[in-house]
Amino acid sequence: MSKIQQINRRDFVKIFGLASGGIILGCNASTVEKKFKPTINKDFFEPNLFIHLEKNGNVTLIASRSEMGQGIRTSLASAIADEMEADWKYISVKQAIGHEKYGNQNTDGSRSVRTKLEPMRKMGATAKLMLISAAARKWNVVASACKAENHYIINTNNNQKIFFGDLVEEASKIEIPAEENVQLKKVEDFKFIGKTLKSIDLKDFTHGTATYGIDVRIPNMKFAAVARCPVTFGNVKSFNKAKAEKVAGVEKIIQLDRLVPPIGKFFGMLGGVAVIANNTWSAFQGKLDLDIEWNYGENKTFNSEEFTNTLKERVQKKGKLVPGSRGNVNSAFKDSEQTVEATYQLPFLGHAPMEVPNATAWFQKDTIEVWAPVQDPQTARSEIAHFFNIPIENITVNVTFLGGGFGRKSKSDFVVEAVALSKEINAPVQVVWSREDDIKHSFYHATSVQYLKGGLDKNGNVTGWLQRVGFPSIVSSFKPLSDYASGFELGQGFTNNPYPLENFRLENVKAEVNLRIGWLRSVVHIHSGFGINSFVDELAFAAKKDPVQFHLDLLGKDRIIKGKSNYPFNSKRLKDVLNNTAKMANWGKEIPKNHGLGVAIHYSFYSYVATIVEVSVNDEKVKLENVWTTIDCGLSLNKDNIKNQLEGATIFGMSIALYGKISTNNGAVEQNNFFDYQLTRMKDAPKIQIEIMDKMHEPPTGVGEPGIPVMAPAICNAIFNATGKRVRSLPLVDLGMV
Repeated sequence: MSKIQQINRRDFVKIFGLASGGIILGCNASTVEKKFKPTINKDFFEPNLFIHLEKNGNVTLIASRSEMGQGIRTSLASAIADEMEADWKYISVKQAIGHEKYGNQNTDGSRSVRTKLEPMRKMGATAKLMLISAAARKWNVVASACKAENHYIINTNNNQKIFFGDLVEEASKIEIPAEENVQLKKVEDFKFIGKTLKSIDLKDFTHGTATYGIDVRIPNMKFAAVARCPVTFGNVKSFNKAKAEKVAGVEKIIQLDRLVPPIGKFFGMLGGVAVIANNTWSAFQGKLDLDIEWNYGENKTFNSEEFTNTLKERVQKKGKLVPGSRGNVNSAFKDSEQTVEATYQLPFLGHAPMEVPNATAWFQKDTIEVWAPVQDPQTARSEIAHFFNIPIENITVNVTFLGGGFGRKSKSDFVVEAVALSKEINAPVQVVWSREDDIKHSFYHATSVQYLKGGLDKNGNVTGWLQRVGFPSIVSSFKPLSDYASGFELGQGFTNNPYPLENFRLENVKAEVNLRIGWLRSVVHIHSGFGINSFVDELAFAAKKDPVQFHLDLLGKDRIIKGKSNYPFNSKRLKDVLNNTAKMANWGKEIPKNHGLGVAIHYSFYSYVATIVEVSVNDEKVKLENVWTTIDCGLSLNKDNIKNQLEGATIFGMSIALYGKISTNNGAVEQNNFFDYQLTRMKDAPKIQIEIMDKMHEPPTGVGEPGIPVMAPAICNAIFNATGKRVRSLPLVDLGMV
């Protein structure tokens, strides 16, 4: 771990987006005054960068986070509109370009609502207060005699009212109020927050008019496809382009050298051979017709199965002690009535978003403009500035809709490719990855192996817990030779195990890196949730106890643990979601023959989730029948979005458990497309029931990712309940169970 911890704090914060900071304009009055000066304009009112009110009453709100189906544009807009007392029919949303003036725009880590809700509320409340002040001036009354309601300011003395649009000119003259004068609504007064609100983009989504990255078209645009080395980090030795040049539409063939990012920053690009054409099909066909000889490099012998076996051997031996260990597990095991041991394994995983990576770029002299489905436009912008030596203020990154992201589109290698090619051909160009490109050349979720050993006393109580884990670290993408998991990764469900055991030992084993490793939806929580929940189920069986009650007993007395964040862990909230889910599933009921129920709980992104899965197993084939999930995510901004996210997480988690696997042989990824990297199909979807705990007075926490870590263990525990067979290695398709 010492190697990994050498990354300096500033670079670490930049890489992993841990500095939520404040939104640069409008988190507080002093910041607004320094960073944003409203202009006096008779035609529109802009109290801050996020609100634009016109005379006709139309309000355009800026979305600083990327929309990839999670509904964030609607959710954050509704928070502004609620505090502003706007009428939703007048609201529209405009996507922000990548720029530091909007604060942190990195859309990952399930933190958009958690970090942006209060600032967005303050934006709306500030605008409302200024509109009230403007109306008070017009009526020559004190502001306290006025109130905002449904796009009007009302004089409470005589019930006169003025439409928001009619206050534009006067409101633009009002000074921005000090933050202490801006009052936010009480929970009981919310109009949009905490309700079910239709997506503001629904019409565009359903009518096919939404513009995704792959839809971008600009005059004289060319199209490009890149052939990349089958072995990660390999490069071009030589190539013959004669056959490819004969493909109709192919205009130019260019070798792209790999761009290696500096330590601690950016993603670079793999390089290869690019085919430029006047249409996408020709570019793809030309790429297939290239004759390339590759230098495969050091990874040419990498075999994922052999690597997994190596990790399995390593976790059986003593590893590096991880902070958080306590007591003496060896003594606990010695004194135990019985011990239980198990080893769990998860493979590499790909993201496979429905929209493949793509980007359109136009490099013109000393300016660059990009159109792309990116989760982190600011990093993309900075990376372009670094590699092409262009002032960052001369670079514009336009964020389109994302057809899925899951963490893949927070890496901007495909954007760098487009910029490099545009510079080379002196024309706008769109780079489009094929599905095969996406699956074979991604930033993969790491494989992992975990060994767990637990002791039980004569009453079936856990006396000791030993857990060892090995997986290639994400930090390796930014710092070579990072062969041990980092502290921030181990903090995702491993070191913050929720059970208050007296004898508790955590260890980390070496895991070299041979592929590009990145974050995938829920990141290391996938490993932790699978290993811990599977093992608790094994302990419960060995103790001859009910799994739900065993979890509750392990959680112990209600307690609140304060950490470095503003979100202390509350064990009662985790118990509550478990009890509620058990009630939903009618846990303990008699179930049909060959059916089984499995339970899993997990705390991630400051949210509490419990899931129970019902499976049926016939002829050793597994089918999911029902999934019940409860989430406690604090204040629920948009209940419809939360439900959608958890339903999506259910299917995503199913795909991981049933099918998800990236494997390599001789350094090359073996999977190609959806026929051998399968996802859950509609016909396999179970009945899903979601309940959201009513915690409107608690701060909001993550939603997009917390529903995933519970799925695989709940499925595997249900299989054991139905068949008596333990599943400790995924995916199920490799075991012939789907």
